[in-house]
Amino acid sequence: MDPQLGLASPWLRKCRLLYVCLLIGLLTPSVASSYSIGVGIADVTGPVAEVVFMGYAKMDQKGLGLHTRLFARSFIIDDGEQRFVFVSVDSAMIGHGVKAAVVKKLNSHYGNLYTESNVMISGTHTHSSPGGFMMDVLFDISTLGFVRETFNALVNGISKSIDKAHNNIVPGRIYVARGEVLDANINRSPAAYLRNPIYERKRYKHDTDKDLVQMQFIAATNRPLGVINWFAVHPTSMNNTNHLVSSDNVGYASILFEKRVNKHTMIGKGEFVAAFASTNLGDVSPNTRGPKCEFSGKNCSEHYTCRGKKEMCFASGPGRDMFESTSIIAHKIFNESWNLWKSGTGKEVVGPVRVVHRFVDMPNQNATFYNETSGEVETVTGCSPAMGYSFAAGTTDGPGSFAFEQGTTTSNPFWNAVRNFLAKPTDEDVRCHGAKPILLATGQMRKPYQWQPKIVSTQLAMVGNVVLAGVPGEFTTMSGRRLRDAVKKAIDETDESFGEAEVVVAGLCNTYSDYITTPEEYQAQRYEGASTVYGPHTLTIYLKQYAELARHAVLNEKVESGPTPVDLSKEQLISLVAPVLFDSPKWGKEFGDCVKQPRRTYGPGGVVTVRFISGHPRNNLMTGNTFLTVERLEEDEIWTPVATDADWETKFMWERTSMLLGSSQVIVSWEIPDTVLPGEYRIRHNGYYRYILGGIYPYQGVTNHFQVKTPQINY
Repeated sequence: MDPQLGLASPWLRKCRLLYVCLLIGLLTPSVASSYSIGVGIADVTGPVAEVVFMGYAKMDQKGLGLHTRLFARSFIIDDGEQRFVFVSVDSAMIGHGVKAAVVKKLNSHYGNLYTESNVMISGTHTHSSPGGFMMDVLFDISTLGFVRETFNALVNGISKSIDKAHNNIVPGRIYVARGEVLDANINRSPAAYLRNPIYERKRYKHDTDKDLVQMQFIAATNRPLGVINWFAVHPTSMNNTNHLVSSDNVGYASILFEKRVNKHTMIGKGEFVAAFASTNLGDVSPNTRGPKCEFSGKNCSEHYTCRGKKEMCFASGPGRDMFESTSIIAHKIFNESWNLWKSGTGKEVVGPVRVVHRFVDMPNQNATFYNETSGEVETVTGCSPAMGYSFAAGTTDGPGSFAFEQGTTTSNPFWNAVRNFLAKPTDEDVRCHGAKPILLATGQMRKPYQWQPKIVSTQLAMVGNVVLAGVPGEFTTMSGRRLRDAVKKAIDETDESFGEAEVVVAGLCNTYSDYITTPEEYQAQRYEGASTVYGPHTLTIYLKQYAELARHAVLNEKVESGPTPVDLSKEQLISLVAPVLFDSPKWGKEFGDCVKQPRRTYGPGGVVTVRFISGHPRNNLMTGNTFLTVERLEEDEIWTPVATDADWETKFMWERTSMLLGSSQVIVSWEIPDTVLPGEYRIRHNGYYRYILGGIYPYQGVTNHFQVKTPQINY
């Protein structure tokens, strides 16, 4: 060292400071990144016209247009040893056929990188999405059979979202946060919930889960990547009178979050991806005003019926109509999610990624159950699938048909005769299902092919201390709580040093097998109990299965794959959805002609409504595109899109004007947001028509220009 420099030398001080910084960097644990993370989003909308919606099982609830597009949102997490893919898709549910097709498609690109074991696909459970993709007869019968267009849209969109996530993988960090959302859900079967032991109910403040659990993904460069959160609520704010494809409350919450982060990017095109995924929503309704008789407004009976001859018991609220109710619930969930994101209170997730998966033959499973009444431990078994009488009664979110009532525990000779004509339950079926009078012995019904699955997918993913139990159905509130407890207990008993596990029930994953109630709730035979298809101890069996999966994950042990589900892909020959034969415009008009023009001026809050001569929307699903675009004229004479058919503010409605001539029109509406910029606007419609002599051809139409002006304020 040069003595002339001395300790006070600025040069030496800089060297010492650099040395100290490097030393601190070496001694301090790295916070640059813990995982490799990829996110992706893709359109899965499917046919928006003349295809029955999946969810309410109403054959007359056919699509007649589009309110919000449907998306698959994918998240890839890799720790260098294992890779896990979670997909939340705007769909009523996911069937094994869809997942198998997705995995097959991925295998053609990536080999064995993505498999049945490490890909978890969860449906949001929106009841306003096109049906016909499940393959099992019971689920497709109400949608007039299998619909190839819907199936392909789901498979292609989910696969594309995973492709995007794969291509976007970057080093990053994960955080987990927990919040509370009040006044956004109620229990729609409170009488069944009260059957659970009082000491168990006293552990919880509410009869539905109010917690929102959120995983937050941030790149090592601090660029926000995405969020997944789970909050228990049925996406049934849009009721069974709706005929517009919609992602419902949780889908709109996703849109709100993505628009907030992605700023001026069109929906579905941004880099940031926000999934509001399903969890233990089985007995949870968003219709917070509760059930009332639809005409009289009186309280429903204890069986949720009304005295009026054709009066149904409906739950509604909190808004004036289903659109406002959807928006209110969506904003409540989004606001809490956004607050968690902005607060920075999430705990960083560290630790390995481990994923385990097993197919389970439910009717052939057994488990032990402590009978509180007898005080003895019993060995219980699964049952062959069957649906109870109360299944036909529907729920207060969507009542069923005929004179069926919830809470029915005795059979009817007439309906038994009808049932037996299809398939008679065995004596063992009747004994096994106990309190459930069997309306459909689906396990015995084999024509034309399988009615409900017997083999289901069970899956558990561990990302550090966050544990996702991917379940093949709709767990009720208390069922989900018991499952979380069982998984936590299994982890604690296997590894005492694991720490506090954040266990999440990821609902409607990979296979759909209806509902899962507690054994106590099952006895009430509400809709959920009647739809618990493997009998009163379905949950008991799942508790055993997921505890085993948790132990295998902690120990990083390989799990046997289990029996292979039946491949129904070659059985899908029944479809009663009429094909599009041809289109023709109204006499004297051309496709794309605007036959109802907008007014000259509008203000924020106004609604622009226009009509175009159109072809059938099923001629081209416009996947990744749009049937409508609201455009604003910029100063450089360029028309810039400000909204598409994926936006909440727009509606795209199709109507057949002549069945004989194949003529139709579309009505496009745009509810002008308060935040809109003043200026000159127009609306564009893009579509395709089917020529009577063959071929499908594009067309477009554009309205006259109109002005949007800000309201004049008088002081």
